[in-house]
Amino acid sequence: MVTIGVFDGVHRGHQELISRTVRAAAERGVPSVVLTFDPHPSEVIRPGSHPAQLSTLRRKAELVEGLGVDVFCVLPFTLELSRLTAHEFVHEVLVDKLHAAAVIVGENFTFGAKAAGDVNLLRTLGKRFGFVAHGAELQGLLARQQTENEITFSSTYVRSCIDAGDVVAAAEALGRPHRLEGIVVRGDGRGHDLGYPTANLSTPRFAAVPADGVYGAWFTRSSDPGRRLRAAVSVGTNPTFSGRERTVEAFVLDIDEDFYGQHVALDFVAKLRDQVRFPTSEGLVKQIDDDVRRTRELLGEQD
Repeated sequence: MVTIGVFDGVHRGHQELISRTVRAAAERGVPSVVLTFDPHPSEVIRPGSHPAQLSTLRRKAELVEGLGVDVFCVLPFTLELSRLTAHEFVHEVLVDKLHAAAVIVGENFTFGAKAAGDVNLLRTLGKRFGFVAHGAELQGLLARQQTENEITFSSTYVRSCIDAGDVVAAAEALGRPHRLEGIVVRGDGRGHDLGYPTANLSTPRFAAVPADGVYGAWFTRSSDPGRRLRAAVSVGTNPTFSGRERTVEAFVLDIDEDFYGQHVALDFVAKLRDQVRFPTSEGLVKQIDDDVRRTRELLGEQD
């Protein structure tokens, strides 16, 4: 039993699709398989168009595993693969390689060269090759705005929320806070001089970084993933000091430790404020004091 997609972010719509696959596989007594692609197809077909990445491949595998999937299959997406016709893709990938008994995809699923194949064609080819194909209705949620418009779960929607700094709306669609991962690198040390030393993250090239601002977030280390620490996170260019380079800096509360060289993750809970340029460093420190207080209130007690 196979489900296919990029599954960036593994949002709630993806979760429902994957869970259906797991249940159907259990009923048939066959393994459940998630087939995904790396790198993102857009970057291969149209170089330079890679969308902001909601989850690393490793994180995607962790999330999929948590849904009970038996096999997480990553197919390298190449120009050669992109040129396979819909018929060739089904024959070479789903039939010859995966021996699919059934395939479940979203109702808007397309495949093959120039996205020529759709769910109806997949059903037709399934009859020819001996598997059953199902197109699942896309899941939606009611927006929090007064208009109460229904928004379909999609990675594009989640990216737009993160780009706008609305990490609360992103979390509603993801079913968990948006996570940003990276390696802690040396900064300019200005935070230490102000009394608020920060962990400066070097993030993956295409990572979906929230809009400039200050956020309350949970901070975890790969070496100790079960321990969450509260953090006030600044995203932006440090306007008070005429910065130019966009950075992600986390002040981790209640712990005095150098995180340099460690792989860490930030789970964004809520935006506290926009970036502001202060006329003096004293004014900035006073504001950071308030940011830390609000972070404590937002996140409550540590795990």
